[in-house]
Amino acid sequence: MKNAEVITKITTTSGLIDYDKTYKEFSWEAIKKEFSLTNNRVNIAFEAIDKHANNWRKNKIALYWEGADGSLQKYTFSELKRLSDKCANMLKTLGVKKNDRVFIFLPRIPELYISIIAIAKLGAIAGPMFSAFGPDAVRDRLQNSEAKVLITTPELKERVDTILWELPKLERIVLVNNKEDYELEESDVCYKTLIKDASDKFNMECSDLEDPLYILYTSGTTGKPKGITHVHNDMLSHYITTKWVLDLRDDDIYWCTADPGWVTGTVYGLWGPWLNGISIYVFDGRFDAAKWYEIIQTYGITVWYTAPTALRMLMKAGDDVIKKYDLSSLRYICSVGEPLNPEVIRWGLKVYDLPIHDNWWQTETGSILIANYPCLPIKPGSMGKPFPGIKAAIIDNKGNELPVGQQGLLAIKPGWPSMMRKVWGDEKRFKEYFNIDGWYTTGDTAFKDEDGYFWFIGRADDVINTSGHRVGPFEVESALLEHKAVAEAGVIGKPDAERGEIIKAFVVLREGFTPNHELEEELKKFIKHRLAAHAYPREIEFCHNLPKTRSGKIMRRLLKAREMGLPTGDLSTLED
Repeated sequence: MKNAEVITKITTTSGLIDYDKTYKEFSWEAIKKEFSLTNNRVNIAFEAIDKHANNWRKNKIALYWEGADGSLQKYTFSELKRLSDKCANMLKTLGVKKNDRVFIFLPRIPELYISIIAIAKLGAIAGPMFSAFGPDAVRDRLQNSEAKVLITTPELKERVDTILWELPKLERIVLVNNKEDYELEESDVCYKTLIKDASDKFNMECSDLEDPLYILYTSGTTGKPKGITHVHNDMLSHYITTKWVLDLRDDDIYWCTADPGWVTGTVYGLWGPWLNGISIYVFDGRFDAAKWYEIIQTYGITVWYTAPTALRMLMKAGDDVIKKYDLSSLRYICSVGEPLNPEVIRWGLKVYDLPIHDNWWQTETGSILIANYPCLPIKPGSMGKPFPGIKAAIIDNKGNELPVGQQGLLAIKPGWPSMMRKVWGDEKRFKEYFNIDGWYTTGDTAFKDEDGYFWFIGRADDVINTSGHRVGPFEVESALLEHKAVAEAGVIGKPDAERGEIIKAFVVLREGFTPNHELEEELKKFIKHRLAAHAYPREIEFCHNLPKTRSGKIMRRLLKAREMGLPTGDLSTLED
C-alpha cells in the first residue's frame, strides 16, 4: 500500500488536533469527568437536553424540522425539555416504569425525538423502528422485547393490527397525529390529548451508567434479528466521537440524514449532537438531489453526515444541479454505513471542495470506532484509524494478531463505553461475538497498512449490506417461503455500483406455478410488505433446485460464486 493515493487537504479543527499524542494519552475516565455524575448515576437525557435548557443554551434552537409537505417547526432546548417532561409524565400515567420497553414506530416527526428523550427520562428502554417496516419486522421486535407500549400513527397502526393478536405483552398503543374522526380501539390512547393534560415538570429517573437505554435490532445470517442493547454509559462515546470525528462546534447547523430506526440516526442524529449542545436539522422526506442541496443552502448546513449510497446518487444526479445552489456554508462532510468508493471522494473534492471523511462502526459497537479525522490525511477507500481508547486489530481464527498487509478478521479489544451489553433475551448469541480469545469479532474482514490505516475487504458471513442496511438472508428466505408459490429460496448479496449490494433471490417454485414477470413482481411486493422497503430482492431468478449440503443447508457461498463467476471452492459437503 506504499503507493496508495493520499488526500492531504487537512480540515481545520478545534477538536482533535494531534492524533498520535491524543491516542497515546487518551483516558475514558477523563471524558467521564465532563458529565454530572454522582456515584456513577446519571441520565443521558439530562446531559443532552435538560443541562442545556438550564444554562445559556436554553433559547438556542436544538431542532429544525421540515416535513415532506414543506411544513416547518423549530424547538429550543427549553422547549424540548418541557415537551419531553410532558411526554414522560404521559407515559408514566400509562404505567411505564424503569426498564419497561417502549417502542416507537413513527416517521421522522418531532414526536419521535421527543419520545426517545422522554423514555430515557423514565429510565425505560426505547426501541426506534423504521416507518418502512412491514408487519413481520414489527412483530419480531415487539415480540422479542416484550414491549409494553407502542407509539405510532393511525396509518402505521394498520400494519400493526394484522399482528396484534401475536403481541400479548403489548398493553397500550399511543397514536400520534390522531385525526378528529379516528375511532380509538380499547388499547389505544391519543398522544395529543394526553400530552395536553400532562404536567410539564418531571422528576427524572436517576440511572446507573449500566442501566439499559435503547434496543436496536440487527440482522445475522441465521435466525431472527438480534436485539442489540445499549446503556446510558454509551454517552461517553457518543459525546467525544461526535466532537472529534464529526468535528462539531457550538455554532454548527448539523444534518445527519439517517433515520433513528438505524443506529446512526439514534446515536449521531440525536444523542451525540445534543450531548454537545448542537443545533440539528431533520427532514421527513424522500431523497431528492435538488431538495437536499436546497436544504444545505436554506439552513446554512455546516456539517453533513450521510451514507455512501446517498453520495453516489448525488453523483449520479450530475454536477449541473450543484451549480444552482450556494453550498458555501458546508465545511465538513462525513459518510458511514458501507465502504465509500475512492471515486466518490475524488468527486466530492471536485464539486464541494471538501474531502469526505469515511468512518466505520456497527450497531453492536454503539459509536464510531475507526475513522478518518479532520487532522489526518485521507487514503481514499480506507476506513481510517482507530478512535483514541480503541484497540483494533486484524486477527486469525485463533485470536492471533496478523502482521501489516495480511487479511484477516477485524476485531476490537472489549471495554469501550458504548459496547453493546447484551443481545436481548439471547445470552448465547451475545457470547458468540467474543468467542475468539476474548476479542469482539465484527464479522468483517480487513487489513491494516504500514501507516496504521484499516481497509475493509468484505463480510466474513452472508449478511447483506444494501444502502447501509444490514439484511440477513435468512429473514428474506423465510419471508419468501410464506408465499404460496415458493417451495425453496436462497438469498445472496450481489455487488451494485449505487447501493453497494442488492439482494438477489434464487427461487424454486411449488408445483402448479410457472415462472413469469408477473410472479416476480408479486414476490417483490410481498417481501416489501412483510419486511421492509429496503429488504426486498431487486433480482429474482427462478430455478429447478438449489445447491445444498447433505444436511440440507442452502449453500449461499456457491450461489454467490456462480453468480459472480468465481471459483466454487470445496464442494465436498454438497449433496449429490
